[in-house]
Amino acid sequence: MALDAILAPKSIAVVGASAKPSIGRSLIQTLGAMGFTGNVYPVNPKYEDVAGHRCYPSIADLPDGVDLVLFCISSKHLLAQYELAARKGIRGATIYDGGFAEAGDEGKELQKRIVDLSREAGMSLCGPNCMGALNPPFRSTSYMTALLDPTALIGDVALVAQSGSICIGMVTDVRRFGYSHVISSGNEAVTTTAQYLEYLVDEPETKVIALFTETVHEPDRFVAALDRAAAKGKPVISLKVGKSSRASAAVSTHTGGIAGESRVFSAVLRAHRAIEVDDLDEMTEVISVCRGARLPKGRRIGVVAASGGQTELILDLTTTKGYDLPPLKPALREKAEKVIGPLLGDGNPLDAWGHGEYLVNIPHAFDCFGTSSDYDSIVYIGEGNDGQPTDYKEKAREYCDLIGAAAAKYDKPFYYMGMRFGIFRSDQVRMLAEHGVPMLGGTRPALGAITRVAQYVQGPGKERPPVGPPKLSLATLLTGRKRPTLHEFDSKRLLAAAGVPVAREKLVTSIADGKIAAKEIGYPVVLKVASDAVPHKTDVGLVAVGLKSDTEFEATWKQFDARIAKLSPRPTIDGYIVQQMVTDGIEVLAGIKRDPSFGPVLAFGLGGVFVELLGDVALRMLPLREGDVEAMIAETKAHAVLKGHRGRPPSDVAALTRALYALADYAYAERDSIDEIDVNPIKVLSEGQGCVAVDALIVPRR
Repeated sequence: MALDAILAPKSIAVVGASAKPSIGRSLIQTLGAMGFTGNVYPVNPKYEDVAGHRCYPSIADLPDGVDLVLFCISSKHLLAQYELAARKGIRGATIYDGGFAEAGDEGKELQKRIVDLSREAGMSLCGPNCMGALNPPFRSTSYMTALLDPTALIGDVALVAQSGSICIGMVTDVRRFGYSHVISSGNEAVTTTAQYLEYLVDEPETKVIALFTETVHEPDRFVAALDRAAAKGKPVISLKVGKSSRASAAVSTHTGGIAGESRVFSAVLRAHRAIEVDDLDEMTEVISVCRGARLPKGRRIGVVAASGGQTELILDLTTTKGYDLPPLKPALREKAEKVIGPLLGDGNPLDAWGHGEYLVNIPHAFDCFGTSSDYDSIVYIGEGNDGQPTDYKEKAREYCDLIGAAAAKYDKPFYYMGMRFGIFRSDQVRMLAEHGVPMLGGTRPALGAITRVAQYVQGPGKERPPVGPPKLSLATLLTGRKRPTLHEFDSKRLLAAAGVPVAREKLVTSIADGKIAAKEIGYPVVLKVASDAVPHKTDVGLVAVGLKSDTEFEATWKQFDARIAKLSPRPTIDGYIVQQMVTDGIEVLAGIKRDPSFGPVLAFGLGGVFVELLGDVALRMLPLREGDVEAMIAETKAHAVLKGHRGRPPSDVAALTRALYALADYAYAERDSIDEIDVNPIKVLSEGQGCVAVDALIVPRR
């Protein structure tokens, strides 16, 4: 399907055009205001002329070769007209009205008919239930809102949003950037965000792509398009809404519960170098940063201020949000104070007001940050707003010239930042644009945007060597059996063969053999049932820890037998596991969850009760890249615990890192055979003592 029919049409038909005030009439008038040079064909049997254009009685009467048809009619009357368009060979269509898949069974059936017609005819479709597409550089529009100043919209940002209201809101402010395309994609019955993204990656007028997404309809295609955008150096900014867990079959492991749809989608975006944002404020600031003459190569920000209060506020935010504002080193501080005078705090933010000679102090502050290898980008704080009742005479131009001169002198990106979101002067935006310096608004979204873009520029780590087949495969243990889960003993056999350290244990089927195993391992021991039908052994009282003698062991065994006999249905058991008692170590969790759309993902966090209590889990898509595990550990609260606390020595993070890479490599090698793996807990012992998986569960592919 050719998307240029929607995004760069050369001829447009408007079905339902009217001489009266209406969407159809407004669209035709807007095309004229934009300077559309192609043919416009109103379609309505009631008129001979609409807005100065000959009106056609039917789609069947149109000339051949029409690119795009706009349906400004009710969904109740649409199907017959759509069939005419498909037979006519029209290449693209836009349906504005709702009443389709979002409106019950009847609407779903209507949408299915439309989809079938589109695919048979090879016709692209924007919508239904959408606002259409606005393409300012191409002087074309199917966007159903009238444009007061079409030329002001022209720019290099492409927006694809499933919500029409988001498009309406975003195009109300074009002070800092305009648009190459604004696409309200609606239900995406035929043409999806992934397809629009493919098109925009290659579209030369587009520099930055922003996505407002409710559902990713073609996951593989979407991911491939993200990879192409990253390879071309074209930033993709994604805001995903509806972040509730996917309604799916009940999960069998902790990992399945914590790796919900929104978290997995975030991991996908990270792995494929898209920039995720949480709200429209962040999206707007990230777009602005991406349009600068240079992008930040690292997260370290040097801030130049002219106020102690501003400095204190920024430091407070830095502490809570984790922005990287490195303090001035002694030599650099000495250099700054020689000109500016004594500095407060650690020098970053650098209060450059000093003795009030801003024409001297501000350039010197820029020079300090610009010449230092400790900073990747430089932010100047300046306040101003359109229509403000007060002013510092000609200083607005002077400040812009100062930062522009510094931006030309150093190879780092510079930014002009107001402390409040959306508050800035349009004249300064224009002045700064001449120097490639973005204007940013709002301390939190602005500093966050610089940080996010820096992470995008740095990209993921290098690819690791290809993963070979496992030493012991899952198929070996299935041997034709239908196993809903692999009990703990078999699960750990597979993981141990893959290089994951596991606790010493033995599977036994009699009390006598159990006592022998307990003595070999050494009391105290743990006793557990081994049964595929009992994945959560603790819930039914089939785990006992700290058994100290043969007497306790035998009593517990008989107690387990009695409990199993009462279960309904009575599970088949393979025996009992006698396991070493691991009393020391920090408990962490690791697991694999197969996402239905994006494939296997690794989860990591503090183990035991903490995973449910804190919900503090890091995710990465498989296969892992270099540095992924180290970054996951650093992202979670486990990092602080593993470093040592309250006199406890540091834990063996190196051993944990090796175990997590081994787990991920095994899961990726068996990705077609496994739905979930849960390893909880892993006990991380003191530094140099290793780590050990105490419990594990593998769920074969359903």
